[in-house]
Amino acid sequence: MDEAATTERETELADHYRHCEAALREQDLDLWLACLFAPAQARPHLHAIGAFCAEISSVRARVSQPILGEMRLRWWYDSLEAPADSEGARAHPIADALFDTLNRCAIPREEVVELLEAHSFDLYDEQMESLAALETYSDRVFGAPLRWRARVIDAEDAARQDEALRFAGRAYGLTAILRALPRHLAQGQRFLPLDLLARHRAESDFVEAKLTSALAAALAELRGKARNNFEKARKAVRGDGAARAALLPAALIPLYLGAMERKGFDPLHMIAEPAQWRRQWRLWRAARGRGI
Repeated sequence: MDEAATTERETELADHYRHCEAALREQDLDLWLACLFAPAQARPHLHAIGAFCAEISSVRARVSQPILGEMRLRWWYDSLEAPADSEGARAHPIADALFDTLNRCAIPREEVVELLEAHSFDLYDEQMESLAALETYSDRVFGAPLRWRARVIDAEDAARQDEALRFAGRAYGLTAILRALPRHLAQGQRFLPLDLLARHRAESDFVEAKLTSALAAALAELRGKARNNFEKARKAVRGDGAARAALLPAALIPLYLGAMERKGFDPLHMIAEPAQWRRQWRLWRAARGRGI
């Protein structure tokens, strides 16, 4: 590649990274704010990962039939396997920036494939079978990107923080799923595990979207799982390395869980949304401390 072509490619890639930042800021303001506390050189890659996750998470809402969603996911599978200079991927700003990030930061592509596979569940109205299945989904959809972001910031420190990142990712995922419950119900999705509902005899209550004491108890148990994983993550943080910045999105978990436990809150029809200033304050405090 000659000098002119190299400059053109660098300009194109920079534009695509800026596209990712704008997309992330629009779709996940908390995550975009958390990126501000990461080293400047890492932020474009963090934006690419965040924009990709937001793009894949929105597939269900953007298609009218599961087969159309499967086709969108199939495009990502095929693009992952295509040559690095594939025109198809380069024409998609988020894909182009993501694949550049994967290459530069040695992020395992098999984990990206696992994330895509997990999101296939989103496309159908099937019941999540078990709490173990939900935790696996959470680990692949929310936990893996948390570890990728840590690797982008500081691969060596990310290895030290692996245990904290895994607990934080699971807590972050469970909390996100609890927050999204009204949207999932409106779309016909059923993320609450069947074994959890059966244990509390709340299966029919969930199907009918009735907040009975039994269903409330099942939701309380799931919040307890999220909080337990959050506390384990806090205890597992090692040292004060740069990769702790990847934990920052999880620092908001207590705010969201607290909002869900507020008197009068209806988890089936209301989305927990603490005041923006409280979320920003929490991020700032966590960034000055242990990152979570």
